[in-house]
Amino acid sequence: MDDLHKLKLLAQGLVLNADVGRGTGALGAVAELREDEDEAYFSSYGHYSIHEEMLKDTVRTESYRDFMYLNPEVFKDKVVLDVGCGTGILSMFAARAGAKMVIGVDQSEIIYQAMDIVRSNQLQDRVTLIKGRIEEVKLPVEKVDIIISEWMGYFLLFESMLDSVLYARDLYLAEGGSVYPDRCTISLAAVGDTEKHQGRIAFWDDVYGFKMACMKRAVVPEAVVQVLKPDTLISKPAVIQVYTHTHTRYIERKKVTEIYWAIVGYFDIFFDRDCGNKVVFSTGPQVTKTHWKQTVFLLENPIPVQAGEELQGRITVRKNKKDPRSLFITFDLHDMKQTYSLQ
Repeated sequence: MDDLHKLKLLAQGLVLNADVGRGTGALGAVAELREDEDEAYFSSYGHYSIHEEMLKDTVRTESYRDFMYLNPEVFKDKVVLDVGCGTGILSMFAARAGAKMVIGVDQSEIIYQAMDIVRSNQLQDRVTLIKGRIEEVKLPVEKVDIIISEWMGYFLLFESMLDSVLYARDLYLAEGGSVYPDRCTISLAAVGDTEKHQGRIAFWDDVYGFKMACMKRAVVPEAVVQVLKPDTLISKPAVIQVYTHTHTRYIERKKVTEIYWAIVGYFDIFFDRDCGNKVVFSTGPQVTKTHWKQTVFLLENPIPVQAGEELQGRITVRKNKKDPRSLFITFDLHDMKQTYSLQ
């Protein structure tokens, strides 16, 4: 089969519970940021509307709740660390699931509201909240049994909060302890939304009678976060497992002759380890929407494909050195190489 009709997606991942890199030698770029350099990020989480949006995301919040409430044996008499605790909702779930001590850490101003919330629910004897970056605070214990965190950003990795979770894991997680969620996947699929392409890319060919095609080069590299209609997907997804080694997957066509105008990315989250009642949720377009929506990578030039073809290529994800919480995502597709920014 012609390689021009294949898209093989390759990415590097990691296992949150792997016994690797213990200690501070594996600090990521975000962990190295000074507080003043990261002030805008933490200030954004001081706005109550962000927390309201996350709490009202029932797919997200109820999945965390169900994982803890349906697996009390995992939390019974355990010491739990909640990284980026926000309003303290996960900390309180953990306490009610049976944890003997929960420590929540957050650098944003929302921590003060969280303290009032914990007291309002008479959980102050089991839930301790600390303001500060996890890389800088001193916990009241040397080790914890469990780390919980809702660290995921757009396209899973945006915001790079995972760096902080891994830092906490390497420094505070006891031998045999667990990090939750413990497994994640990123999926990519081809999109055949002609209307979307016309509105976003082809639009610049004729703008009120003027040629503005040069704008395409500025517009295309911007990844778009939005909710896609499920019927715009024209392929089965390529699932990239988050493991310590590289996995290769293929996007497999599921319809007859089509033209694909974009690639969509989304992620799935799993609570598996030691859980009698496993919980999973997806941010894909086929299921109930979440506040993460999906991430769309538009192609300047659409690519025709045939039923049964495999679309081959390569994806590379890296941090923006100037802003480590944002991402550069590069696709090698056919004879095209395009880098997108997600910020």
